[in-house]
Amino acid sequence: MRKLTARSAILSALLGAHPAEAPVSWIVSVAEELGLQQSAVRVALTRMVAMGDLERANGVYRLSDRLIERQRRQDASVSPVERAWRGEWYLAVVTAVGDDAAARTAFRDTMRTRKLAELREGVWTRPANIDVVLGPEAGRRVSVFSAVPQDSPEMMAEALFAPQLWAREAEQLLHAFATSASMRERFEVAAAAVRHILDDPLLPAALLPADWPGTRLRAEYAAFRTEFMAFAEQLLVTSDA
Repeated sequence: MRKLTARSAILSALLGAHPAEAPVSWIVSVAEELGLQQSAVRVALTRMVAMGDLERANGVYRLSDRLIERQRRQDASVSPVERAWRGEWYLAVVTAVGDDAAARTAFRDTMRTRKLAELREGVWTRPANIDVVLGPEAGRRVSVFSAVPQDSPEMMAEALFAPQLWAREAEQLLHAFATSASMRERFEVAAAAVRHILDDPLLPAALLPADWPGTRLRAEYAAFRTEFMAFAEQLLVTSDA
């Protein structure tokens, strides 16, 4: 887990808020309750606006469009929509050539955020149990197929997505939730948990290890988010008084 900083506290609080905006008085109050210095919070806010992480208007800070997209992905990962899996895999094969290095890097990032893994260079795949929406920029680079692998799907899933490693780290986070006492400790665990949830490959149940902790970790994070927003709303009332 990463050490809590003013920037990470602000981002985590706003990413969990709907709408993703708050007055400066509330942000400062929350950060101080988490043990951060007001001066550090105000410096972080100024830098985050300059970096394009936040937008400010009339004393209210909101996430930039780039981070609103991250919030959407975070929300979708916390409450995923899956469909029945019948053994087929989604397959995307790169057919476009000539892009520069920056475009190729952006493409690879897009494929990973869509929970695809690279079987070999230029061949991306995953079980077809979730909708994969690449968008026009990534979509123009690939041809898409449905496929049924001849190799063991369980072995492919482990080789491409390492679900057992993900499960071990999820169990460690669940233990950290259970043993953390203060709001700051729980906040740090929750920030690590939601990052880990974003990395969940969302494999079909048939390809998951026994006693998969994904549902339990999501439930624990959701419970904390409810707890934290009640705590934060009380601070908002206090800061407005």
